[in-house]
Amino acid sequence: MMIKTPPMGWNSWDCYGASVDEETVRRNAEYMAKHLKQYGWEYVVVDIQWYEPLAKSHEYNNFTELCMDEYSRLIPDESRFPSSAGGKGFAPLAEYVHLLGLKFGIHIMRGIPRQAVHRNTALFGTDKTAREVAKMNSICAWNTDMYGVDPEKEGAEAYYRSIFALYAEWGVDFIKCDDICRELPHEESELVLLSKCLHNCGRDMVLSLSPGPALLEKSELYKQTADMWRITDDFWDNWQSLYNMFERCEKWSIHSGAGHYSDADMLPVGAILQDYSPENRTKFTEDEQRTMMTLWSIFRSPLMIGGELTKNDEFTDMLLTNAAIIGMNKLSRHAHMVLRREIGGSEHILWTAVCADGGQYAAVFNVGENAGSFTLDLADLEIYTPVTCTDLWTGAVTENCRGIKIELPPHGASAFLLK
Repeated sequence: MMIKTPPMGWNSWDCYGASVDEETVRRNAEYMAKHLKQYGWEYVVVDIQWYEPLAKSHEYNNFTELCMDEYSRLIPDESRFPSSAGGKGFAPLAEYVHLLGLKFGIHIMRGIPRQAVHRNTALFGTDKTAREVAKMNSICAWNTDMYGVDPEKEGAEAYYRSIFALYAEWGVDFIKCDDICRELPHEESELVLLSKCLHNCGRDMVLSLSPGPALLEKSELYKQTADMWRITDDFWDNWQSLYNMFERCEKWSIHSGAGHYSDADMLPVGAILQDYSPENRTKFTEDEQRTMMTLWSIFRSPLMIGGELTKNDEFTDMLLTNAAIIGMNKLSRHAHMVLRREIGGSEHILWTAVCADGGQYAAVFNVGENAGSFTLDLADLEIYTPVTCTDLWTGAVTENCRGIKIELPPHGASAFLLK
């Protein structure tokens, strides 16, 4: 399967951490189907520790009891996901999401549950046991749920085949695999095995690798094993993280396209961190949110919303339903940075990309601390004849354009289609 455009959807992490439950997933899926699906948003992803009965926030309970079947495979906690009772797993929830015309995804950790190894439980499809395939010196630095799996051990492939067979039975369309993207080269063989078993499970599933930062020297391996990979650690709503993303995107821009996408991480917009307070909202200003959405879109990052959708305000809905900006995410090709310099009294960055439907995109960012004003000469984009210029944020159209008057507040952005 080749995904021809970057995946777009909602993920529960930014708003609920490890504590998301079924009612929340259904509520956000319903909102997406009603308000966002027509713009391309389609994946509904349950993030980390859906198998942990005591999860309450973004914090993890170390060495806690996990929900697991007799074959060492983690299963949903029935108290949080009641439709999973009776061994149904995520099948009923996935079916509900599919009935809304959407796709269903889950987060997993690389490896095998530590409790399975300690209890030496069985594996499906082999007479080997959990302890016999575990790589007990391969552990996650920030979560205690799993040991790595040693691909050289008999039974390792059977274990990975069994979990993806289970996910296929449930109707999963998207796998976000954690503790793997930056764990190279020492866990490279486990990534290769995991990818092989996923892609041979009989159901098409997007494979997303986390956390970042991904390793540039492993870019070709990511392309061969996954559909998307994180180029950053968890991205949150502060300006410095967004400012730093320009450098990351510059380095990774040449590796996006043809079914593989460098992932700048989730969009922390709207009502986030709801597990700590229902009053919490993104700390990004409206200008910073436009900058983020513009960069992610011209760069062709996957777009995953982090906020509680049912609490979207008018601005957040506008941000997520601008068809022209989302169109740039789908149609941008060969995106790259053109220049980065002080112009008009503030630091500005210019990106460009080919539009697959014809014409050329341009995105201008004021990443400095002063308002900026200047005229963008289209010759800087190697455009030497007049064009029609469409402002993607406002919809304004200028005929016979030879230059674009740019006036941006600090941390602001504009985007244009020139054809």
